[in-house]
Amino acid sequence: MSPRRSRLACAALLGLGAWLSPTLGHTADKFVYLTNWYAQAEHGGFYQAQATGLYQRAGLDVSIKMGGPQINIMQLMMAGQADCVMGYDVQTIQAWEHGIQAVTVAAAFQKDPVILIAHPHIKKLADLKDKTLMIGSAGMVTYWPWLKSRFGFTDAQMRPYNYNIQPFLADKNIAQQGYLASEPYSIEQQGHFKPSVFLLWNEGWPPYATTVVCSTQTIKTKPRQVAAFVKASMEGWKSYLGGNPAPANALIKRDNPNMTDDLLAYGIGKLKEAGVVLGGDAATQGIGTITDARMQATFDMLVKHKLVDPKKVNLKDTYTTRFVKDLKVMP
Repeated sequence: MSPRRSRLACAALLGLGAWLSPTLGHTADKFVYLTNWYAQAEHGGFYQAQATGLYQRAGLDVSIKMGGPQINIMQLMMAGQADCVMGYDVQTIQAWEHGIQAVTVAAAFQKDPVILIAHPHIKKLADLKDKTLMIGSAGMVTYWPWLKSRFGFTDAQMRPYNYNIQPFLADKNIAQQGYLASEPYSIEQQGHFKPSVFLLWNEGWPPYATTVVCSTQTIKTKPRQVAAFVKASMEGWKSYLGGNPAPANALIKRDNPNMTDDLLAYGIGKLKEAGVVLGGDAATQGIGTITDARMQATFDMLVKHKLVDPKKVNLKDTYTTRFVKDLKVMP
């Protein structure tokens, strides 16, 4: 090959490389996402986007940091320790009452995976009126008021849930809260029976979950990065649930060594079975979508149960559809 042809070939290859990798030639933008708990299948789409290079190809250098029971992710975000966090509609809306300007920009979960778990002889939630209900501190200020109103439960039958399933296993008159892909698995493994599981979404509980929540400052100063993060994350969820989840699972187990292959497989199966990510409006509008109607339903529910003061919170301030309305990452 002549020197001229060699130079032309090299130039063509460099041009192709630049086309394939938008980050070639400049440093990727650092972006920190803080989750709400230890790494698990319910975080899989974000880890998949990291493991398969979706973030990198979007021009981002993403760090996924784990939350936990003692970590206030909203405070850390407002202190500049994270660009966005893994949020929850109820908490994000309520945060505005306390001067925390946090905005929901996408919803990975169209259905909140929160559940009530009962023994097999319980066939519907109304059958729990005379049972002891174990509810955690977060549940007491989110779905518990709604449950009382909808099913006639009372504070007298409620006891604190301390993330220990042994009381439930020992007493058929106890029901407890849980997460779709977590406690039922533990109960089946330790109790050797399949409990009755009631997804609150199926009973009319409206909020989204596993949302991407950013500070107003992040949205103002990093709109391109937020858009890129949302798009790559939702593509990550599509890949995680529709393809090979192994890349994400390897990172999840790295961050959370207590996570097992069996529990990850169980979690993925439950997310698919219940249509948590790919169902609801995501089926027709794309993964991550949020709608005005759903946000209004959640806000109205919070106002009804005096969980938010409409005089102090303007719903429109708490979310935006600008990053998902034209995304169209279809299942």
